[in-house]
Amino acid sequence: MREGQILVADHQGVYVIKLVGDVRLTLCISFDSFIDRMFADEHFISVVFDLTAAEAIDSTTLGLMAKISLLAQERHGLVPTLVSNNPGIDRILQTMGFAEIFCIVRDADTEAPDAEALCVDCADEGDVKARVLEAHRILVGLNADNRDAFKDLIATLEKDC
Repeated sequence: MREGQILVADHQGVYVIKLVGDVRLTLCISFDSFIDRMFADEHFISVVFDLTAAEAIDSTTLGLMAKISLLAQERHGLVPTLVSNNPGIDRILQTMGFAEIFCIVRDADTEAPDAEALCVDCADEGDVKARVLEAHRILVGLNADNRDAFKDLIATLEKDC
């Protein structure tokens, strides 16, 4: 598998977030910081996720994606679009309950030639644990299966944070 990357682009307030390769929690600090910057943009209009080049996505990244959708709905009254045509990724999205919080399509024009890759930020272990905990708390709020799947991880992280 290719090392994971998160590419981001902004075109007049329309944000494109493209996940490439095997995306893991090593990008959670920079991804969460990007989320803050994106929603602080007074010109924000919408956000589109492109997962067509993603090979795997860990649960922390999925939780941060869910965070974006929930914030977009709460602050802007919009449901983000998510483009995915990988059957393995589609199955994970369905299991996590993403069909309830995203408009999932198989194809869309998400070309963003000026996209920039988020960097892996150095962060202390406590910051990473806090982001992982937040991401999983968001996921358990989506459905009962997620509650069952992540309750032990959350309990462990709550003891450590």
